[in-house]
Amino acid sequence: MLGISGWEFLILAVLAAALIGPDRLPEYVAKLRTYIRQMRDMADGAKTQLKDQMGPEFQDINWRAYDPRQYDPRKIVRDALFDPEPDPAAELAGPDGVAAPQDFATPPPAYDLHKFDPDRATPFDYDAT
Repeated sequence: MLGISGWEFLILAVLAAALIGPDRLPEYVAKLRTYIRQMRDMADGAKTQLKDQMGPEFQDINWRAYDPRQYDPRKIVRDALFDPEPDPAAELAGPDGVAAPQDFATPPPAYDLHKFDPDRATPFDYDAT
C-alpha cells in the first residue's frame, strides 16, 4: 500500500495526531470518515450501475474461471508439449480400423454455365473490404 510499512504508517499517524492537536483531531477524523463513506457509496453505485447495464447474464459469469492466479504456466506448457495429438487418420477409419474407400471415379457436379448473367452486377461486400 503506497510503499509504506506498518511501522511507518503508525509513525505518520502519531505525527499527524501531534500536528493536528487534540482539539481539531475529532473534526478531521469525522471528515475522514465521511470521505471514506462517500468513496464506498460511489464504488457501490458504480457496481450496481454496471450490473444494471450488463443485464441478467452478468449474474451468470463465473469470475473464478478468469482468475489469473489459478493458471500455472508450467502446467500449461507441459500439457501442450506432452499431450498426444489426435490421429487424423483415426477419424476417417471405420470400426475395423480401415478407412472406407472413396469413389473418385464420379466427377464433381458440373457448374451450370447458363446461370451466369454478364449484365448482373458483381456482388460486393462492404464489410469484408
